[in-house]
Amino acid sequence: MDSKVSSLLFIAILYLISSTSTAFNITKILAQYPEFVSFNDLLTQSGLAKEMSSRETITVLALDNSSIGGLNGRPLDIAKRILSAHVILDYYDQIKLSKLKKASTIVTTLYQASGAADDRQGFLNISRTAEGIKFGSAVKGAPLVASLVKPVYAQPYNISVLQVSEPIEAPGIDNMAPPPPPAAVPKKAPAPTAKSPSKAPAPSKVEPSTPTESPTEGPVAADGPVADVPTASPLADAPMADETTAEAASSQVHVGGAVVVIGLLACMMGF
Repeated sequence: MDSKVSSLLFIAILYLISSTSTAFNITKILAQYPEFVSFNDLLTQSGLAKEMSSRETITVLALDNSSIGGLNGRPLDIAKRILSAHVILDYYDQIKLSKLKKASTIVTTLYQASGAADDRQGFLNISRTAEGIKFGSAVKGAPLVASLVKPVYAQPYNISVLQVSEPIEAPGIDNMAPPPPPAAVPKKAPAPTAKSPSKAPAPSKVEPSTPTESPTEGPVAADGPVADVPTASPLADAPMADETTAEAASSQVHVGGAVVVIGLLACMMGF
């Protein structure tokens, strides 16, 4: 008995794991319902079907063939914006909607996740009214334009498909330019390298040139060539002056010595 209970519990756990981890394909789901052919085609053409299938939990507010006619003639990029606001990034089925505690609930859509929404265009307002559940844009002043028609498909808690009465178009969503590409980050200029002050060039040593005097002209012979006269330079004159002084001093010493000798001889003779 215990083994049977364990086996059943193991099977139940495997089923729960497989059901929660199974990815859904919105295109295949909607293909089962002919009334959503146009809606399904727009999801595929715009690329939204692929984006939706990559999500783990969504609620799709689907439009039948008679309600989507106004979107078929719009540019594909605008139709994609509008339809992406019909994909709620949470799970809501009819039971959960009926148990909403607040009169109005703001929910996030796939359009908000795209980063292209302005203000509150990427949010929806779900309200409980006397006429039933209604949907509208969360932009301030936007009316509740769509009503819940019926539940279409549910795979708790991954995907829920609910049919709504008409498209929900956020104010200004069709007049928006595509988002600009991210601005390039300016490169920082390299920090200036501190340079040591340049040294002034050392003055070149210039040896003073020895001034030369023009040669003194000597006497010119009457009939012969001009005789070369050696140039007298101050440097040559200086040693000659020294020699003259030395000779004069030597002569004075000799004269003085002679006087002393004569004096001694006189004294000796007189003695």
